[in-house]
Amino acid sequence: MSVSDPIADMLTRIRNALMVGKNSVNVPVSKIKLDIAKILDEEGFVDGFELKNDGTPDASIDINLHYWGKNDPVINGLKRVSKPGLRVYVSKDEIPYVYGQRGLAVLSTNQGVMTGTDARGKGVGGEVLFYVW
Repeated sequence: MSVSDPIADMLTRIRNALMVGKNSVNVPVSKIKLDIAKILDEEGFVDGFELKNDGTPDASIDINLHYWGKNDPVINGLKRVSKPGLRVYVSKDEIPYVYGQRGLAVLSTNQGVMTGTDARGKGVGGEVLFYVW
């Protein structure tokens, strides 16, 4: 089955796994999803990820979810901003702050996928993919 918005599918899988208290979630692999998983890992929202069956049609990313306590997830919210039907682009001066700088805006720029903070530092804008807090 073909998915029209693979990034929204990834975020929904993570959101659903957090709601039921899973330790990990399995997501079909793509280059942009791998970049998103790296950002979530670097920023401490997940406990790492592993690429499974690389180079095969059933390749996937196994994302280990991070919890503070027994069932208190680090990720409190994920919101898809730019969608296939309505793309949202921002310039370097319009990059949004999320949750009073306690969250992240993840952007797709001409220099790759990066956080809003990194994009501000490099002076580039781009497409706002999603917010995480």
